[in-house]
Amino acid sequence: MNAKNQQTMETNEKMNPNRVQLIGHLGKDPELRKFDNGKQLARFSMATNERFTFGDGQAKEDTQWHNIVVWGRQAAEAAEQLSKGTRVAVIGRLTHGSYEGKDGQKRYYTEVVMNSFQVMEAKVAEAEAA
Repeated sequence: MNAKNQQTMETNEKMNPNRVQLIGHLGKDPELRKFDNGKQLARFSMATNERFTFGDGQAKEDTQWHNIVVWGRQAAEAAEQLSKGTRVAVIGRLTHGSYEGKDGQKRYYTEVVMNSFQVMEAKVAEAEAA
């Protein structure tokens, strides 16, 4: 991506009131789907970790899992460049939806529709081996 496109994208993302920024590790390889109309969709899970200390000095780590969805050209780029364990920064927007499960119960979900990403480092296993 050239500098002008990156700057335009960052400006558009900053103006969006529904903006999510996450830095974490992929929990699994992206799954890429290609549709008959030529559109592409990639999905993957991502873990973010927060470390904090209680007043009594006891340390705790909290891991949150996020479902990430990306469409179009970036779906193919994500599938090519990302894999389980990769540390990545993701910018996107938060969406919510619902569906009816096989048991007839209404289910709710939240996901991040990714606009851009940046690989922060190689996979954890590769980094530890180096």
